[in-house]
Amino acid sequence: MLKLRLSRGGTKKRPVYKVVVADSRRARDGRFIEKVGFFNPLLPKEKKERLSLEAERIKYWLGQGAQPTTRVARILGENEIIPMPANGNNPNKGIPKKERKKEGDEATPAAAAAPAAAAPAAPKAEALKAEAPKAEIEKKEVK
Repeated sequence: MLKLRLSRGGTKKRPVYKVVVADSRRARDGRFIEKVGFFNPLLPKEKKERLSLEAERIKYWLGQGAQPTTRVARILGENEIIPMPANGNNPNKGIPKKERKKEGDEATPAAAAAPAAAAPAAPKAEALKAEAPKAEIEKKEVK
């Protein structure tokens, strides 16, 4: 199966990635079919040199059945080559666990509001209980 994926280059702690079309069975930095772009995550997002993609070749390989990895799909979606993928956005990922728990404690008032939302279901149950004695009365009348 063909994959559009990132192949790492550069030195230790200074990564530079090539966007390549490769067989999924090959090693990450191993043999590839074609280089279709590059990505330098160390540069600011505003810089033009951070990312370069050959859109025509990428569309060709997608047409041939190549599947992008989640990271490459996100990059292609940001550059409007393919539709933006729905999943993969985790806003809490960069927040330390302790702070996430604090945010969770703040969310408990919302959880306290949930039983209030369940309260409208309670009158329905009471209405069913009120109907049950009527059914019993009708049974008694039939006898």
